[in-house]
Amino acid sequence: MNINTNASPISCKINNVFIHVSDLKKSSEWYCNLLGIPFNEDHIESPVFNIPLPSETGLTLDDHSFDPGFKLNPSDHVLFNFFVEDINEAYDFIVGKQITITKEIERIGDFAYFNFSDLDGNILMICNN
Repeated sequence: MNINTNASPISCKINNVFIHVSDLKKSSEWYCNLLGIPFNEDHIESPVFNIPLPSETGLTLDDHSFDPGFKLNPSDHVLFNFFVEDINEAYDFIVGKQITITKEIERIGDFAYFNFSDLDGNILMICNN
């Protein structure tokens, strides 16, 4: 696909994804455990925690402590997806961690995915491509 990068001043990449959470320390630990990233509570300082990912796209948890009028409304639709090689292994891993599955594995040809929720009820997806 040939993309004309001069057509817009906006880059064709996602820089960072924000997830709004109610408890920054608990959510930071939960996401680090989910992704197999070492967790150090000393590195958590409100209002945000940038999860140290080895990819270009960042993942930031935000507790909105700077905004006393903010009301958390967890997303009841998928915010984004995590990639896996083996959908069955990932599903068993999520179930083993007693994380709530919100949509069982759906298979469409070689593509497969399932949805689950984080501590606040935000819906996330895992898919194999």
